[in-house]
Amino acid sequence: MNDEIRAREVRLVGPDGEQIGIKPIREAMQMAIDANMDLVNVAPTAKPPVCRIMDYGKFRYEQQKKEKEARKNQKIVDLKEVWFRANIEEHDYQVKYKNVVKFLGEGDKVKASVRFRGREITHAAIGQRILDRLQKEVADICVVERAPKLEGRSMIMILAPKNN
Repeated sequence: MNDEIRAREVRLVGPDGEQIGIKPIREAMQMAIDANMDLVNVAPTAKPPVCRIMDYGKFRYEQQKKEKEARKNQKIVDLKEVWFRANIEEHDYQVKYKNVVKFLGEGDKVKASVRFRGREITHAAIGQRILDRLQKEVADICVVERAPKLEGRSMIMILAPKNN
């Protein structure tokens, strides 16, 4: 920017985007000073480098405004976790199922886990059935991002909402 540009001559672009042509750096700097603006190197690798006459402070302000607006509009996807037990009762299962549906409806991913305690780990098929049942019941509103898999004392499955 301005005095930091080291090229002898530059391809100059005016403040309104019009091509001015190839000019010596001193002449380009003088044109920027006369317009009460900055000379900004926008393509330093080009031969010759491309510089533009612009109000750099205003340009940075507008860029920050655009970035802030973009951040405001993006949806942050959380990973919610729902724990099941190998010997879960029907009513407890229904409560947890409703939570899974609610989380998926809000656009969050769900990590469904079956936790095994003690010797329950020898009956991993029970946990597999619980997660398979859950997968079938929520198949219309989500996709399975990661199939049920035994990791240590837990069997884990990750569900992601369908993009409509």
